[in-house]
Amino acid sequence: MKSIEQLNAIQKIQDYIENHLNDEITLKTLSRVAGYSPSHTERLFKELTDQNLFDYIRLLRLTDAAKTMREKKSLKIIDVSLNYLFDSHEGFTRAFSKEFGVSPKKYQKNPIPVRYFIPYSVLSRHVLKLKEEVEYMKSKTVFVQVVERPKRKAIIKRGIQAKSYFPYCEEVGCDVWGILASIPDALYEPVGFWLPKHLIKPNTSEYVQGVEVNLDYNQAIPEGFDVIELDACHMMIFQGEPYDDVHFMQEIGIVQDHIKVFDPKLYGYDWDDKYPSFQLEPQGHRGYIEAKPVKKI
Repeated sequence: MKSIEQLNAIQKIQDYIENHLNDEITLKTLSRVAGYSPSHTERLFKELTDQNLFDYIRLLRLTDAAKTMREKKSLKIIDVSLNYLFDSHEGFTRAFSKEFGVSPKKYQKNPIPVRYFIPYSVLSRHVLKLKEEVEYMKSKTVFVQVVERPKRKAIIKRGIQAKSYFPYCEEVGCDVWGILASIPDALYEPVGFWLPKHLIKPNTSEYVQGVEVNLDYNQAIPEGFDVIELDACHMMIFQGEPYDDVHFMQEIGIVQDHIKVFDPKLYGYDWDDKYPSFQLEPQGHRGYIEAKPVKKI
């Protein structure tokens, strides 16, 4: 069982890497960030992330390079490779092709869904394993607003019988999010959906992960994914206060408990079970966000 001190040290490394992807990163620098010896830093990082330290950096750089090329099609491949600290155009092309199954040139010309590397915060990943109890105040504000969603499609990956995130990951793995994040021209960021009964196929899960796209979306669909159509609707958005990542489970509970007792009639709406509910990726800087469909009274 790792201590809070160790988790914070590796979290500092993750944050440093994310903020310095285009800079030279050395083990010496990262060991100073963590406050441990180089050998202990490497060993602890592998234990807590299941990734070799420099494989982790390489995967983050390749994913960030893919996102950059998807958005900036005029960039030269050689400039992208140098910007992400690869020794040569050829080396970058080999690494990119091996990781994503397509060359950088082809991907830039026609961005297909690939498996982006999505790193998970060690604090979020391991907080449930800590022995010590964290005292946390639940008297916090949950903000509520109603937004309109247009008629659209959703590209989803179904599970087997999952009704929430962790069982879903056990059924299909945790790589789905990376594929969804790579889908071009998405309307919004990937989400976890709770599907209404009429959208659940036999022997598949209520909880799925997916991303919404325009109704006329006609690009490649990742293998094993489904496409569903969603009519225009109103969504009631519940957003908690910003929080420290170590408290993400408590924050999810605060918002979900608020939803259970909330009366949408206060806003002139009622719940509408014809459409999916969804949750966004928990990110402490913005607060936990969950949404439920509503209809005007």
